[in-house]
Amino acid sequence: MNREDVSGRPRRRVVIVAMTRLLLLDFAGPADVFNYANKCLQEAGAPEGYEVLVVSPTAERKVALSSGVDISCKFSAMEAPGPVDTLIIAGNDFSEDMAAAFAPFYEWLAGVNEYNTRRIGSICGGAFALAKAGLLDGRKATTHWNLSEKLKKRYPKVDVNSDPFFTIDGHLYTSAGVSSGIDLALALVEEDLGRDLAVKVARYLVFYLSRPGFQSQFGSLLPAYESSNVTNKIEDWLKDHLHEALDVRKIAGHLNMSVRNLTRVFHKQTGMSPAKYIEKVRVETARNYLENTDLPLERIVERCGLGSLVSMRRIFLRHLMTTPSDYRRAFRTTRKDLGTGHPIPL
Repeated sequence: MNREDVSGRPRRRVVIVAMTRLLLLDFAGPADVFNYANKCLQEAGAPEGYEVLVVSPTAERKVALSSGVDISCKFSAMEAPGPVDTLIIAGNDFSEDMAAAFAPFYEWLAGVNEYNTRRIGSICGGAFALAKAGLLDGRKATTHWNLSEKLKKRYPKVDVNSDPFFTIDGHLYTSAGVSSGIDLALALVEEDLGRDLAVKVARYLVFYLSRPGFQSQFGSLLPAYESSNVTNKIEDWLKDHLHEALDVRKIAGHLNMSVRNLTRVFHKQTGMSPAKYIEKVRVETARNYLENTDLPLERIVERCGLGSLVSMRRIFLRHLMTTPSDYRRAFRTTRKDLGTGHPIPL
């Protein structure tokens, strides 16, 4: 059974499987959220709410990080004492050389369900582990934006949405990349112990309880296409003509194709219309200006062919769920002036 607090009430056992050897924050961030929630409860004179266990996915009970830090765990996932209230698979390095060592873990994970574990979650590439075990079949899930296409192709039964920081589908909770594991952990604390305590934990960690942007990731709107894709044939031409009023006829004329054939090829190779692709290129170009220049919004609108400030704002909200001004504040370059008239050198 779970260890009990002084009141005799069992603490919720949270088991975090450190699947990654690359990013400590994948599992350390959520662990810190639950542990600081315990500290807040203690300071309020209340019993602790969680027993947090970081475990390894292999029988070796060790996680060797690429940063030179080795994590020695008390348990492997297969040995973790039950009952488990919340299981979180943190990260995934997709290491082929570890396939044999991970085999017992995947066999164990396939036996995890809503009847023996109240909540099952993942962080970043951890969604691939849940999908491999069949836990995400027919479910909505998210992962790091850069892994979403890979997850879709490898596990077509999973309904993948790479926009939100985390997704909830029944007892399954999946989150996006790295720091979004903290978002997920805060949401779980709020679910268990209330908003006030979750806000206190978030403030201590200097983190948002609910990030601006309506919980949206900010990955590229355009996936990397193969060299033979039609988009690569118009990439440079588009950059030189974004300030113009572009339509399908102009692109078709540049490629010496009929409008009908171009539309057909675009849908087949990209899954979107030429007009939708152009709009995404305009947004991606505007993002670059917002991040790396001090150009006024009006100039960016002109250069990217976004019509007007009102139109630019509407398009940003549709694609990124934030405004251009908020996006610039969040992502502009950190090379600030040092007070000497010169930016911080690279």
